Amino acid sequence: SVSVFGDSLVAINPVSNILPFKFELYQNYPNPFNPTTKIDFDIPKSGYTSLRVYDVTGSEIRTLVSGDLGAGKYSISLDASQLSSGIYYYRLESNGLIKTQKMSLVK
Repeated sequence: SVSVFGDSLVAINPVSNILPFKFELYQNYPNPFNPTTKIDFDIPKSGYTSLRVYDVTGSEIRTLVSGDLGAGKYSISLDASQLSSGIYYYRLESNGLIKTQKMSLVK
């Protein structure tokens, strides 16, 4: 499925028909990256899910996912061509669970 958040077109792709056993947010690949990277995550239970990107000051700079997702394994691409070089954090929330990872954008 494809969603539009602000001026960004984002593709949220289910990766597999196999349901995951645990909630997981994987390290983006590649990392460091320029200008795009892939973020994979697993949600074992359907529900409201959000995936947001923050700068080092904790300010939210982009929402990649915001809505109900079914249980599954997902992959999403982040196009950071409009962002400056630096460290960013991405945070996954679903069904009361939260995980955060760090990524580096190098231009």
